[in-house]
Amino acid sequence: MQAEKNKIDQNEVEKREPFVERVAEAPAKVLEKTVKSTEAVIEGTGKVIKKVSEQKPIQKAKDFWHILGPGLTTGAADDDPSGIATYSQTGAKYGFGLLWLAAFTFPLMAVVQEMCARIGLTTGRGLAANIRIHFPRWVLIVCTVLLFVANTFNLGADLGSMAEATRLLVPQIDFTWLVIGFTVLCLFLQIFTTYKKYAKYLKWLALVLFSYVLAAVLIPNLNWHEILLAAIKPSIDFSKDQMILICGILGTTISPYLFFWQTSQEVEEGEAVGENTIKARQDAVTDHDIADMRTDIWSGMFLSNAAFFFIVLACGATLNRVGITNINTAAQAAEALRPLAGDQSYLLFTIGILGVGLLGVPILAGSAAYAISEAFGWTQGLNKKLNRAYAFYGVIIISTLIGLSLNFIGLDPIKALIYAAVANGLVAPVILVLIVLISGSKKVMGERVNGSWTKTVGWIATIFMVVAGLATIYSFFP
Repeated sequence: MQAEKNKIDQNEVEKREPFVERVAEAPAKVLEKTVKSTEAVIEGTGKVIKKVSEQKPIQKAKDFWHILGPGLTTGAADDDPSGIATYSQTGAKYGFGLLWLAAFTFPLMAVVQEMCARIGLTTGRGLAANIRIHFPRWVLIVCTVLLFVANTFNLGADLGSMAEATRLLVPQIDFTWLVIGFTVLCLFLQIFTTYKKYAKYLKWLALVLFSYVLAAVLIPNLNWHEILLAAIKPSIDFSKDQMILICGILGTTISPYLFFWQTSQEVEEGEAVGENTIKARQDAVTDHDIADMRTDIWSGMFLSNAAFFFIVLACGATLNRVGITNINTAAQAAEALRPLAGDQSYLLFTIGILGVGLLGVPILAGSAAYAISEAFGWTQGLNKKLNRAYAFYGVIIISTLIGLSLNFIGLDPIKALIYAAVANGLVAPVILVLIVLISGSKKVMGERVNGSWTKTVGWIATIFMVVAGLATIYSFFP
């Protein structure tokens, strides 16, 4: 009886899917018709950027840079403008008191992303496709809908933050034109730049995180003994405000969109070298590939958490010391830093907002597109041309345009991030459970199944995210 019921439910879903797919395809088809005449020009985009590694640097550094890829860009995308706002508020309100969270969250974040990458490499499929195969379909549909909602709100807030940050540097430019300009730029790069070129762009853009390191180091009279002690000594007062902020940090650091993006990028990397079938990608994976993936993941997550550390440090050493304890946006943090840390730190902090915004917005939209396309079995991937993946690019366009519209309907960016936090609080623990189960299944992963240490850390991260999710949702009720 259950099998017959599942078959009937599946038939009903399949009847609805063509309509959903047509809706998702519509904006991509319109876009293709609009810009078809510019195809020759677009195919040449990015040729100015050549391999900097060909300039004969130290060979070891060159080899290391070659290994870095999806892990580096995923880690950098974690520090998007909304994340910067969270970290800035942490430093402003508690000084150096929560610096230890950077070291605490680092292994949790790295292990989760490593599991995601290993799923993509071993199965040759994205995360959503694996969830669809091994778990009830409704679980995936609910997760992808919540992911789309959270990403869209987050994306809208990030676009607004990028426009505000630009106006700090060039106040003459109108906010409206800046938001629209950043939206068009992000869509153009995702849709019309080949995956190989786009991946290089993301990789180099990730290095903008070093601007936060420099912004903090340039602050005069830092007490490094106090800083290093705070970095290794946990301090927590269990107040409601602090617990909410810690939950926000966990949600910002271990975010659902990173899970889907990481897994799908491992698949994209395989397709970029000619592994165009699931079987080809599964057969091509070697122990050397797994080792390189780990180097990439742990390096990217280290850079991400280093930026987290130095943003908290910068705001703790300046804003907190003069009683500025409430920061709502990344741009507000940069503006407040200027009279306290000097023009150089202010400029570097602002450049960082713009850089990670350009990195984070496409990844927010792209991860939702991967999840939804895999959930419905649509053709997907940034390596596909527009006319080969209408629905995939349609989701990217729809998500980005909704995010853009949030900046013009009177929705406060802080409320947008609150809504995103609630959606993430609902979906992150569920997806983490699925990730740990999939990567821990010998039937799915074979010899690349989780080891005991990875399994333990994975479940610890899941437990923390369950608590963080419940606390985040609880905090929004009186």
